[in-house]
Amino acid sequence: MSVNIPNILSLSRILLTPLFVICLLRGMFSAALLVFAAAGISDALDGLLARCFNQKTELGAYLDPIADKILLMSAFISLAVLKVIPGWLAVIVISRDIVIMAGFAVSEIININIEIRPSLVSKCTTVAQVVTVLFTLLNFESFIFIAAAIVEKILYWLTAGLTIISGLHYVYIGMNLLQNANHSSK
Repeated sequence: MSVNIPNILSLSRILLTPLFVICLLRGMFSAALLVFAAAGISDALDGLLARCFNQKTELGAYLDPIADKILLMSAFISLAVLKVIPGWLAVIVISRDIVIMAGFAVSEIININIEIRPSLVSKCTTVAQVVTVLFTLLNFESFIFIAAAIVEKILYWLTAGLTIISGLHYVYIGMNLLQNANHSSK
């Protein structure tokens, strides 16, 4: 197992998450925005470096999505607890990630190999979730004034819709994997 720069960047995203949450809970939204942006940049950089310099590793295949989930779940939970975003949106985001993790755990328990590769709808979901958090933090700091409430509502519903579609897509894929594994073992 090799440790490389992309994996260190993924790990840094995990380590930035508590700082991000502390900034939110202390009402330091500008600082939280900076930490979240730094984490986002590390996410973009780790993928770019892994692809460009052929530094993809098995550790990175697990670490990168885990880092994303930890950061985004923490963001949605914290913002919902602070009543900055609607609680229902946080429930949808967290529920999807729990379903995905549970499906992955079941596949590991029954020895079904799953290649970790996000689908297009999953990538769109992640982008919508990140933009929602960024916009919420920007809007909270009053950097955005014109039609902010309308844009915010559109982002909430877009994020919720994509999250639900992505979750259902992964359930469908998981059920097919389980069914194919069941037929293979007979």
